[in-house]
Amino acid sequence: MALRVLCIDDDVRLFDLLASYLGPNGVALTHASDGPKGLAALANGVFDAVLLDVMMPRMDGLEVCRRIRQVSHVPVIMLTAKGDEADRVVGLELGADDYVPKPFSPRELLARLRAVLRRSQPAALTKEIVVGRVVVDSGARQVRVGPDPVDLTGLEFDLLMALIRRPGRVVPRETLLAEAGRSDVTVNDRTVDVHVSHLRRKLGDDPRSPRIIKTVRGVGYVFADGRGQSPTGEHESIGDSGAGGDSGAGGDSGAGSDLGASDEDRG
Repeated sequence: MALRVLCIDDDVRLFDLLASYLGPNGVALTHASDGPKGLAALANGVFDAVLLDVMMPRMDGLEVCRRIRQVSHVPVIMLTAKGDEADRVVGLELGADDYVPKPFSPRELLARLRAVLRRSQPAALTKEIVVGRVVVDSGARQVRVGPDPVDLTGLEFDLLMALIRRPGRVVPRETLLAEAGRSDVTVNDRTVDVHVSHLRRKLGDDPRSPRIIKTVRGVGYVFADGRGQSPTGEHESIGDSGAGGDSGAGGDSGAGSDLGASDEDRG
């Protein structure tokens, strides 16, 4: 399952270069060309990390970072111009997790992205995910509730993975559709509803008053801890072996040249 990363940067060429490198290395990159668009994308989607440029029109990256931290603990990596020490310090004080000075190599950015995710979501590198009484072995594609095995279809398992990777966070229908898309099954809104209903039944959830998979009307679903309460913070959110770790991104594919450099820097 690809890592979902939001890139907030007004440099379209830089985004295209990053997407061409990160895509083959297990990172699905989404672009927002300015701060307000980036904040809107975060409000309407689910991302594992954010790449955030400092110098942008309309709203600079420092203000965007401040607003992100008011509502989310999603890891943020600032992209800063060479020598802008003050911006880097302020960004870190506002809650950024790391910074990468421009120009940078895509290989370094990928390494820093993986490192940030290891620090913020240490369990993301393990194959076994445990939330409440639900235990998922992502490598073997096996599920248990307590000691009891649960038999799921392939699509049900993919939907469960999309939810359990983000306990306590609302997962929009669009994200579920994207992450559970399969070549052998037509997936639409109704398909998601039906299979979530099946998931609830197989996990022992009460369909009339669900305590594990809750519906957020008009938006999507949220995986709670099985006691009717969400975990205490997004930093407890954990991922499968394909998200955020070296195993999920595979080996580096074509490091390329430094990104974010001016023509003069490139010589």
